[in-house]
Amino acid sequence: MASSTSLGLLLLRLSLGLMYLAHAGLKLFVFTLPGTAQFFVGQGLPGGLAYAVVAAEIAGGALLLLGIYPRQVALVLTPIPAGAAWVHAPNGWVFNAPGGGWEYPVFLVAMSVVLWLAGDGAGALKRTARFTWNAA
Repeated sequence: MASSTSLGLLLLRLSLGLMYLAHAGLKLFVFTLPGTAQFFVGQGLPGGLAYAVVAAEIAGGALLLLGIYPRQVALVLTPIPAGAAWVHAPNGWVFNAPGGGWEYPVFLVAMSVVLWLAGDGAGALKRTARFTWNAA
């Protein structure tokens, strides 16, 4: 039987996976890829980066749901919400502010780092070594 910690990490992993897939879907089906690329350009970023972000969100979200190297996947995906926080920082704290705020992306960064630090959770198909910290 899985421990409560392992089940909690499973819930975190599944939630993050669904969130990354939902954000890719938003970029694909609501804003469209060309629209997302145009937004990136408006923020001073290369338009082609939008395509890479969507691909990473789809692949990473699916890998998190499946539990395939979830710790590494969570860490690799962390720059995406960090970049979103940077873009939305001038709009203020609350994400539902006009133009979107930065609190939700920062929360996603924190949760991705927590998954990286704490472990894969129950039901992972490809587990990774647990992170240990020995502060002397």
